[in-house]
Amino acid sequence: MRTASWLSACAALLGAAPLWPVTQGTLSDAAARAKQAWSAHDAKGLVGVSSTLVLQIPGADPSSPLGRAQAVELLTRYFRPAEERGLDITAIREVEPGQGFVELARRYVVAGTTELRHETLFLGYRLVGREWVLVELRSAP
Repeated sequence: MRTASWLSACAALLGAAPLWPVTQGTLSDAAARAKQAWSAHDAKGLVGVSSTLVLQIPGADPSSPLGRAQAVELLTRYFRPAEERGLDITAIREVEPGQGFVELARRYVVAGTTELRHETLFLGYRLVGREWVLVELRSAP
């Protein structure tokens, strides 16, 4: 058993989270993790191990990549007023070796209202080693 796998098993038995990222494997795995993180409004989980991220969401300047901490903060603020009603993975594509994208269809309401809103999310990934890393996130109405 590899040392990292053995240490992960020990950490799981002890109830501790491993100190290194869990390998996502496929782009489909990365899409599933992104869907889960978005649905839970888990900005840190969504950003993952990305060191920089291009964000194009309301309230973020899309002209330059943001550091991990700043991206997490902006996403946390973006999540705050929303109540999720549904999130579907509508596309997963590797556009060229080592680069892929995921498209999500989001349904939500702003807290305190009943108007259902729709948004399409585009997540750009780059394969780093054996892990798909989020490098870009764009939203469109």
